[in-house]
Amino acid sequence: MMQTSPDLTPSEDTAAPFVPVILAGGSGERFWPLSRRHRPKQFLTLDDSGRSLLQATSDRLVELCGEPEGLMVVTGNDYRSQVLEQLPDMPLENLLVEPAARDTAPAVLYAALRIGRTQPGAVMGVFPADHRVTDTQTFSRVIRQAIALAAGSGRLVTIGITPTFPATGYGYIQRGESTGDGQEEFTAYAVTRFTEKPDSETAQGFLADGGYAWNSGIFVWKVSAILDAFRQHQPELFGQLSAAMDADANGLTHRALRETFPQLPKISIDYAILEKSDAVSVIPAEFGWDDLGDWNALERLLKGEGENVAVGRHVGLDTGGAILYTTNGDDLIATIGLEDVVVVRANEVTLVVRKDRTQDIKRVVQQLKEHPDLERFA
Repeated sequence: MMQTSPDLTPSEDTAAPFVPVILAGGSGERFWPLSRRHRPKQFLTLDDSGRSLLQATSDRLVELCGEPEGLMVVTGNDYRSQVLEQLPDMPLENLLVEPAARDTAPAVLYAALRIGRTQPGAVMGVFPADHRVTDTQTFSRVIRQAIALAAGSGRLVTIGITPTFPATGYGYIQRGESTGDGQEEFTAYAVTRFTEKPDSETAQGFLADGGYAWNSGIFVWKVSAILDAFRQHQPELFGQLSAAMDADANGLTHRALRETFPQLPKISIDYAILEKSDAVSVIPAEFGWDDLGDWNALERLLKGEGENVAVGRHVGLDTGGAILYTTNGDDLIATIGLEDVVVVRANEVTLVVRKDRTQDIKRVVQQLKEHPDLERFA
């Protein structure tokens, strides 16, 4: 990606409507067996709030757009009823159902095309459904600043997370020069490059450098700006999906969309647009963010003063650094001589995995899906 240095100070005209879009189509396989095909991670409650991850995401976004009617959700057909059940105040027409999972770029384009039909001047935000945010006030201030920057400059704005350790499970954003006027609470920077999940040595170098942020997967941009970016960088994808939506609008059916969506490329918004554009800014911030990527996140979420993190009853002998979870409060997990493991008992499935191998849970789930006798456990 090339770095540019135009005058990027937002204009005073920031009155464009803001439409938050929640991406809720993920399968959450790394939280298996709690997260299952029929009820993935975004619909689960992992703390004592009583709100699922999707509901908590909706709560903080409604604060920004003003009412549940202003919210939009993109999900898969298998999860349609669960979204409606958990977000009953969101209008049915604001639920966009993907006929097939094609990663984040088609999902973002689908939402942008829909918003563009009725609110072409809107600013659109993209938010994963399954992230945790503890400092919601700071989160709101960061997003409001991103909205102002996107509305005033036409930039594609990403929200970066200030790194606190050399994570190898996150993507990184290298920042360039400041793009603001110095009066904002949070400094925005031109993006120099994106780096996908690095090895440990590279991640340590990024942390020591200080000029990198974790890629949160949260984005803010004018609808017109992201549609122009798709026209420029993904013309075939743009043409296919926009033609299908035009055909369906004229025929008042979803037939063209159902036929076209499975044929779209499976590509992330990062690869499709952000790594190709020279109009990307990043705002690094800290607001208690965690992507809850796998079972190790439970330790960050619930760690107390004890040696282990346990949800449910646990008796351990010579056991340390363990994460133990049971969905049935009457069950007991007993461990002897274990270090740095995850033990999960969810319904009829028991998982035992070393903490440094939790990324491989997806491989086990894939094996289950491919085995007729075991598919029901996936």
